[in-house]
Amino acid sequence: MAFGAMFIRLCNYLQDPSLVAGFQKLCGVQGTFSEKPSDSGDKLSSGASANDDGGTREYPRQRNHSDTEETRSRDLGNGSAALRSREAGDEMQAAGCGGSADTARAKPLRKNSLTGDVGNEFIINNKFLFYLFTFGTELGNEMFFIVFFPFVFWNIDPLVSRRLIIVWAWNLFIGQSTKDLVRWSRPASPPVVKVEVFYNSEYSMPSTHAMTGTAMSFSLFMLSYGRWEYSFSFGLTAALSWSLLVCVSRVYMGMHSVLEVITGFLYSLLILAAMQPMLDSIDGFYAASPSAPLAIVLSHVGMGLLAFSLDSWSTSRGDTAQALGTGVGTALGTHVNHRLGLLTDVPLSALPLAMPSVGAGLVGRSLARFVLGVAVLLVCRMAMKAVTIPALCRVFGMPTGDVRRARQHMRVELPYRYVVYSAVGFCCVCVVPFVFSLVHLA
Repeated sequence: MAFGAMFIRLCNYLQDPSLVAGFQKLCGVQGTFSEKPSDSGDKLSSGASANDDGGTREYPRQRNHSDTEETRSRDLGNGSAALRSREAGDEMQAAGCGGSADTARAKPLRKNSLTGDVGNEFIINNKFLFYLFTFGTELGNEMFFIVFFPFVFWNIDPLVSRRLIIVWAWNLFIGQSTKDLVRWSRPASPPVVKVEVFYNSEYSMPSTHAMTGTAMSFSLFMLSYGRWEYSFSFGLTAALSWSLLVCVSRVYMGMHSVLEVITGFLYSLLILAAMQPMLDSIDGFYAASPSAPLAIVLSHVGMGLLAFSLDSWSTSRGDTAQALGTGVGTALGTHVNHRLGLLTDVPLSALPLAMPSVGAGLVGRSLARFVLGVAVLLVCRMAMKAVTIPALCRVFGMPTGDVRRARQHMRVELPYRYVVYSAVGFCCVCVVPFVFSLVHLA
């Protein structure tokens, strides 16, 4: 009983938003809560927000204070500005942070994906940590992996990239679904400063950034160690550094409590421990089994339907469907490559692979492959998006003029994400390598 009480007290302490605020203050982040009105924030905190058409919609996850429209017009536009130095030192003195060269005001880089809120201004007293943790949080974002996976596939090791995508899709599905079951809100603001607001309308427990950052870094280490020649200490240090940078950045951004980040880290290690022994069998099944295409589509669509049914629409719905759609396209492309003998894996007899010497020729060919490949993927994504969303809106009788509102419905968002990113994943592993062979970049 004593241990249980101590554990509960520890969890309550780690969940306390004042712990997040204290860490932010230590890192030089200061809020400007007293400088602006928060009328609309009070409404959002109670769960209601105005829609574009004048109606109301429930946003139960959001607890931070938000600006009024009048206040937003006086601030940095649409959350697109990063840092800007204040020329008037007396204003900084009034804010209580001095007028040093390392002090600046900032706005969140991206507005809230659900409400359109651009967030409050905040004061940065340590630009190095701001840029470091902004970079760190991007290492756990879906868009980073959309770039990272193709680069690894085209330039380093297709097998490692394929298996990383399997882990990523399952890890994100489990993490986002757990959020919608637990339904914890984001840390309260104030006292927490919202350095990021894009994901602020999602639930909070566990941190899926911590989960993906941990899963990808340690999966990359475990999949490549022994397959490539490098020291164990180097691989472990790199994996730990990547994971810890992502985890700490989420506390710095004010998006998660310390408890949520620790839970995400440990949860991801548990999932990874369960999946790692099965990766070889799963990848082999995707490539060689005659029933693989049907099983791939049914399993990933089923997971998407389950995740979408757990709660109302939010950014996590789209992220989950995007990851699962990418997994579908990659797995189908792997099956086609194996059936047609288009892209074979390195034989076991050739392992371990030696690290190539980095020269101008290697760098040039790698960049050429990456630029050409990304161009093909962008064309594919643009074409599929231009066709899919209007078609789905017409099928379900929705207006095509408001894409953002239409995509808040499962029947539009789920098939849109699946169709578009399945096509992108298939192009990445099957079409782009074929294009490389045509232009002698294979």
